[in-house]
Amino acid sequence: MGIAIAEEMSKRGADVTLVIGPSSEKTNIPNVIKVKSANEMYNACITAFENTDIAVMSAAVADYTPVTAANEKIKKKDDTFTIELTKTKDILKSLGQAKKSNQFLVGFALETNNEKEYALGKLKAKNADMIVLNSLNDKGAGFGLNTNKITIFDKQQNEYSFETKSKKDVATDIVNTIIKLSNA
Repeated sequence: MGIAIAEEMSKRGADVTLVIGPSSEKTNIPNVIKVKSANEMYNACITAFENTDIAVMSAAVADYTPVTAANEKIKKKDDTFTIELTKTKDILKSLGQAKKSNQFLVGFALETNNEKEYALGKLKAKNADMIVLNSLNDKGAGFGLNTNKITIFDKQQNEYSFETKSKKDVATDIVNTIIKLSNA
């Protein structure tokens, strides 16, 4: 989804920086920052944000990260195994705290229940200008698909619903809404 949005923004003349985790997807975006970890993504986004007019945070970074990363395969020894986790740095929240009045911040919310409530809560808590809701309950939405179904909320809690479409068409809807709301 992030690549489709970046390509749509670029097609419309934006100077795009794409920060992307491990992916087999190809893109024609010339300025790509490839990262391997949530921490690398955090650092790249914080650095790029200072000179950004519009930031679209579509990545699904894990909420928790292992405290200790193994350097090699963990061999099967015992019947149970425990991994200690710690909260991952919240990229969207950090950008929301750093956001200047001339910047427009878009977040994504992937939800499985109480979708609207959680999306609106995230919009406010992260100081975003717009939130794109993906529900895993919607057929054709989620990961590993070429389609998506979204609902967008703005700061005034206005709701913009869209039908299931190709990710390219969804990206067009998202960019159109960004343009509409950022020029309001």
